[in-house]
Amino acid sequence: MAFIESLTVADLAVALFFLGLYGAMTQRNIIKTIMSVGIMDVAAITFFMMVNHQSGARPPVSGAHPSEMADPLPQALMITAIVIGVSVIAMCLAMYMRVAYRYGTADWKILIRRLEK
Repeated sequence: MAFIESLTVADLAVALFFLGLYGAMTQRNIIKTIMSVGIMDVAAITFFMMVNHQSGARPPVSGAHPSEMADPLPQALMITAIVIGVSVIAMCLAMYMRVAYRYGTADWKILIRRLEK
């Protein structure tokens, strides 16, 4: 039980990233692969937000002394990463819909066999 209590959010984000990587490498279903990539994206964003977290830092708009302010650059970059991640997942799902409509499958192996013909 002491091991679980000593875990940080950054540790859990790394574990979640590798869980998503495992899912992306082992799934035969295209939707599950896309979901696994989304999990990896969320884990990477969570990790970078936790690494750049400063306890006690104030927002840059609060009028505090510059040494007490949180750095807004990592937050801006992570918001950009969230938007890019959502866009990539949306494009993957749109392409999946076209492929599933045309070939009638969500299985990678069946799709590859049908494309090789």
